[in-house]
Amino acid sequence: MKRRENLSMAVIGTRDQTALLRLAGVQKYRVIDEGKNTAESVLQALESFLEDSSIAMIVLPEVWAEHVQDVIRSRRERKQYSPVIITVPSGYRAAEMDVKAFYEAYTKQLIGFNIEI
Repeated sequence: MKRRENLSMAVIGTRDQTALLRLAGVQKYRVIDEGKNTAESVLQALESFLEDSSIAMIVLPEVWAEHVQDVIRSRRERKQYSPVIITVPSGYRAAEMDVKAFYEAYTKQLIGFNIEI
């Protein structure tokens, strides 16, 4: 088994989202400006992060997950879970939604059961 050390986290997001996670210590990031090429930019960023073996987790806004849903679905079907792709509630919508319910449903989808936090 290959031993992995110094794995990192990467984020794909807007300037505000990436700045916030950079303050938390994330060093690998891609800033995407929303516009007509958002889907293509998100896909290119995700593909480049998937090729980087030093990345253990990729975070992207849940509204952009639809742009790369085929990639995520394909990796899940092949049981290719490294790096882990995590979606997070986006921007101001997070204030409107029940974040606890969001992550409970997300966890159940990923591993098949709920974890009480």
